Amino acid sequence: MDAAALRRLIRDIPDFPKPGILFRDVTPLLLDAAALRAAVEAMAAPFRDARVERVLGIESRGFLLGPSVALALGAGFALVRKHGKLPWNTHRVEYSLEYGTDVVEMHADAVDPGQRVLVVDDLIATGGTAAAAVELVRRAGGVCVGASFLIELTPLGGRARLGDLPVHTVIAY
Repeated sequence: MDAAALRRLIRDIPDFPKPGILFRDVTPLLLDAAALRAAVEAMAAPFRDARVERVLGIESRGFLLGPSVALALGAGFALVRKHGKLPWNTHRVEYSLEYGTDVVEMHADAVDPGQRVLVVDDLIATGGTAAAAVELVRRAGGVCVGASFLIELTPLGGRARLGDLPVHTVIAY
């Protein structure tokens, strides 16, 4: 199944979560076993030779795709969550939003020093959360080998926030 077929399974929801936003809903794609398998394979494929040891999934839809990408790469899986959602010692990064700031965290033992990490989420928009996840990897002493997303909203320029990190997306809008 190619990217165009996967794209047809993504539902557009206008004015969600607020007026003026066009939400890209991946849940119909997740319902289709062949599409889900194809999406996971497409997200993992560019990193097959990167010796990924840990996949770091970003809350919340990164939790849906990340474990499958981790299994496809023979890696473990760890979580990046919003502030206050993890029950143990954490690394945290505060990052800028259009109006204000936000904070993401991961458990202090989620990434070992020197460990090769792939950041995964369903979508990259402005790139702030993804860049914060990469910074969490670096603060833990890990080596971020790339980032993989099912969807990229290219007009928002999120890829640029990740600098020279290899970034792969399956579907671009």
